Amino acid sequence: MTTLAMPRTRRDSGMEGMVAKWYASNTAEMMNQYVELADRFARELAHGSTVLEVAPGPGYFSIELARRGNFNITGLDLSHTFVKMAAKHAAKEGVQVRFVQGSASNMPLQANSFDFLLCRAAFKNFGQPVSALQEMCRVLKPSGRALIIDLKGDASPSEIRRQVNEMHLTPINRFLTQLAFRHFLLRRAYTKQQFEKMLAQTAFSRTEVVESGIGLEVWMTK
Repeated sequence: MTTLAMPRTRRDSGMEGMVAKWYASNTAEMMNQYVELADRFARELAHGSTVLEVAPGPGYFSIELARRGNFNITGLDLSHTFVKMAAKHAAKEGVQVRFVQGSASNMPLQANSFDFLLCRAAFKNFGQPVSALQEMCRVLKPSGRALIIDLKGDASPSEIRRQVNEMHLTPINRFLTQLAFRHFLLRRAYTKQQFEKMLAQTAFSRTEVVESGIGLEVWMTK
C-alpha cells in the first residue's frame, strides 16, 4: 500500500507591504468571481447568519456579501496589511464587516460562534493545516457549515494555463500568475486524498471533497 505523503508543517506567513498590495491589485481584476460567490451564498444563508471568512485578503468577498444582506461578518487574516486594507475598503463602501488579525491555526475567536465559514484560495498557505481545520470546527456552531475552495495539488500544467487565460488579467499579471502557480502554489496545494486524510483528524460530523477543474471544494459540517 502506497503511503500518502503530506507537506511538512511550517510557520504561518502572511503577505505584507508591497506583496499584499500587488495581490490585492491582481485579484481585483477577478472581481466578478467574488461577486458570483457572494450572490451564491447570499441566497443560501439565513437572514442574520454569522459568517467567518478565513484569510479574506483585501476583503472582497466579505464586502460583497455584506452588500447583499443582513449578515454578521468577520474576516480573519494573518496579514496586518490585509486587515488594515480590508477595513479601510469596507468603510469606504459603507458596509459593516469586522476584520481581525490572527492565525488560522490558533484563531482569536470564541467557540461555537459562526453559522458559515469560507476559506477561498488560501488554505494551501497555512503552516499547520490540520490545526486550521480543527479550529474551523471549533468556531462553528453545532450544525454549522464550512467551505474551503482551493487549488488541487495534482492540477496539470495545461489545466493551469487554461485557467489563467480565462482570468482575463493584464499581460504582466497573467505572466506573474502563471509563474506563481508553477513555482509556488502547486507545491503547497493538496490533493483530494490529502484533504481526506487531514479531515479524518477533525471532529466534523460530515465532510465531502469535490474536484472541479483545477480546484477543490471541501465541504464540512460540524
